[in-house]
Amino acid sequence: MRLTRYTDYALRTLIYVGLREPRQSSIAEVARAYGISESHLTKVVHQLGRLGLIQTIRGRGGGLRLGKPPAEIVVGAVVRATEDDLALVECFSGGSCAITAPCRLRRALGEALAAFLAVLDRYTLADLLGGAEGDEVARLLGLFPPAPAAGIPEPEGA
Repeated sequence: MRLTRYTDYALRTLIYVGLREPRQSSIAEVARAYGISESHLTKVVHQLGRLGLIQTIRGRGGGLRLGKPPAEIVVGAVVRATEDDLALVECFSGGSCAITAPCRLRRALGEALAAFLAVLDRYTLADLLGGAEGDEVARLLGLFPPAPAAGIPEPEGA
């Protein structure tokens, strides 16, 4: 199984924006941090906005924020929403195959896909942002020290 670049960018965008909370992010910042195309990322952010995962604030002082708490953003749901085609083989999408009816491969691949998504359903964005790994990701993205927790003011000059 291989996820599309689109889904990869969606997940990485959520991670970046989540690590920046409560501060806003911009598409340009996310694109620069990951070395990816702003125009492609704009399409990804648009869909994340339509899904309610990203809140886009227009105008001066605008930017991107998470549309819901990280603990409510399930990785498996993001993958399902951003992947155009989870059909691993032709017969999954209604294509014809001479052995579709008795084929055990189809059943095995279907179980494998269900297991893959079930594992992703056990993780939320909060899981991806937390702990020492989250701090290391923030550092690698140039976001360290991390943003202060909600309700805690930033130091003067920040």
